[in-house]
Amino acid sequence: MPETRPPVPLFDLTRQFAEVADDVRAAIERVFATQGYILGPEVAALEKECAAYLEVRHAVGVSSGTDALLAALMAVGVGEGDEVIVPTFTFFATAGVVRRLGAKPVFVDILPVDFNIDPAATAAAITPRTKAIIPVHLYGQAVDMAALRKAAGDIPIVEDACQAIGTRYEGAPVGGLGAFGCFSFFPTKNLGAFGDGGLVTTNDDAMGERLVDMRVHGMRPKYVHRFVGGNFRLDAMQAAILRAKLPRLDGWNAKRRANAAHYRELFTAAGLDGTVTLPVELPGRGHTYHQFVVRAPERDRLREHLAASKVGAEVYYPIPLHEQECFAELGVRRGACPVSERAAAEVLALPIFPELRADERERVVEAIAAFYR
Repeated sequence: MPETRPPVPLFDLTRQFAEVADDVRAAIERVFATQGYILGPEVAALEKECAAYLEVRHAVGVSSGTDALLAALMAVGVGEGDEVIVPTFTFFATAGVVRRLGAKPVFVDILPVDFNIDPAATAAAITPRTKAIIPVHLYGQAVDMAALRKAAGDIPIVEDACQAIGTRYEGAPVGGLGAFGCFSFFPTKNLGAFGDGGLVTTNDDAMGERLVDMRVHGMRPKYVHRFVGGNFRLDAMQAAILRAKLPRLDGWNAKRRANAAHYRELFTAAGLDGTVTLPVELPGRGHTYHQFVVRAPERDRLREHLAASKVGAEVYYPIPLHEQECFAELGVRRGACPVSERAAAEVLALPIFPELRADERERVVEAIAAFYR
């Protein structure tokens, strides 16, 4: 019988907006009253508030998470002939920014439990040309930073924390554990704007100043350019909206964790423990559940079944970066990163957003149980 109940969405921003609408409208009106739309006091205030929240000395608002990564690598001086080590199982931007600067992304495998970069594989990939390492705190769980720092030595670590704002590693927020931290405010992130936006963090005073200039074409003072930067500016409207939402972030992350705990109870009750592999929360590594990602046998058929059952699900990510056509020239063949290749065939993200109702979580597990009966 066809499913007649309302769909369970993978993500529903309208529910969150209902909670923040009054504060967001007030923030937007504040910007309208000033008619200042690029950088300015709203961006400066957001940067101060984010720096305090993330426990870093400098937080610099930029135009997107991708541009945050790009600006950080430019600040490090990555360019032609350099190598940057990245996990092959991640969103494209992590490696795309490396190639845009003329450098070579060096793909390494992930660990099977947390989907994060393998520190041992990272150590083995280091060469005299290695200019930086970009670990990704994938799906909201922190990388094993102690092991990675040991592997990296003096090589700068640029944390891709685009999916992990609010995550803490051994009690310290991610984003301040390496040379730079990079965050995305894409609308569906745990802290989302009403368009693109991003943030770069650092505890290095000189690099903090360099990033401020980097986002305006390397300019200071006006029309004086000491180096080539980019147009990476965050606009005041997005900053004002993010300021209205930031005080709620910890509460939303707590709801995501509670939803994950409920999923575990439901999967156990449905007898799916030995069939579907649930995400593991590793000690000291935090998890803010930007995504609730399971490993599922016959993943693609299950996804089709969920779609027919009106249950949202998505694959993050179906093709490891070393297998993408645009990186074929690097000569990394299938089989080079087997853990990532297996993950790409098995992972499935289920709805986890803060406003997801208990009955909707029950629907998700009910539909999965029906598929495996």
